[in-house]
Amino acid sequence: MTDLDEQGRPEPPIAADETGTLLGFLEFQRATFAWKCGGLDAGALKATVGASAMTLGGMLKHLAYVEDYWFSRTLHAREGQALWGTVDWKADVDWDWHSAADDSPEEIYALWDDSVSRSRAAVEEALAGGGGMGQLAQQIRSDGTAPSLRWLVVHMIEEYARHNGHADLIRESVDGLVGE
Repeated sequence: MTDLDEQGRPEPPIAADETGTLLGFLEFQRATFAWKCGGLDAGALKATVGASAMTLGGMLKHLAYVEDYWFSRTLHAREGQALWGTVDWKADVDWDWHSAADDSPEEIYALWDDSVSRSRAAVEEALAGGGGMGQLAQQIRSDGTAPSLRWLVVHMIEEYARHNGHADLIRESVDGLVGE
C-alpha cells in the first residue's frame, strides 16, 4: 500500500529498487500536477501569469500529448490517441498549448487522464516483458539510437517537475492555492 500525503499524492518509496523509485517519483509528479490543475473551471484553465501565454489547460493538453508521444509512440512504436494524428504539427508546433482554449475543462481533464492511464499500461507492459528499465524503446531515432525505458521515465519526471513549477505560479494567481 502506498502512503498518501496531505494532498492525496502517493509518497515515493524511500527504499525501493530502481523501478519502484523512478515510477514512484513519476507518480508523485503526476499527482502534484493533477492537484495544481484540479477542480478549475474554463476561465481558470485559461489564466496566464505576467507576460507568459502559458495556461493550465495548455499544460494539461501538452502533457497529454507528451505522455502519448513517449510511452505509446516511442516506447512501443504505436499510434497515440487519434487526436494527435489530426494535427498539422509542421504548420503549428504549439497546437497542443493554444488549442486547449477551445476545449471544455471536462475534455481537457479526460484527455490528460486517458493519456496517463495509457502510459501507465504501456510501462507495465514493457516491464512485464522482463527487460527492466534498461530495455530500449522500439522507435529508432534518425541517428539509429533508441532511448531506454529508464531515460523515458526520467525525462517524464523532469517534464512534470518543470511544468509543476509553472503550474504553481498560475494556480496561485487563479485562486491563491499554494504549496509544493
